[in-house]
Amino acid sequence: MSVKQLEEQVTQLSEVEFKEFSIWFEGYQADVWDRQIEKDVLSGRFDGLFAEIEGEVGRGEIKPL
Repeated sequence: MSVKQLEEQVTQLSEVEFKEFSIWFEGYQADVWDRQIEKDVLSGRFDGLFAEIEGEVGRGEIKPL
């Protein structure tokens, strides 16, 4: 199914179906985001940022939550 076909299908949903779809899609987007963040953390993408934050905490510039 193409994106255009999917868009057409979504526009034909009833109000109730659209709400259900929206709730599902929001959860799906959150899951995709979570998987990407996990992948980035495991790959070391944020290591520099984490080290910078730890340094700021160590110097008392910021407080951990």
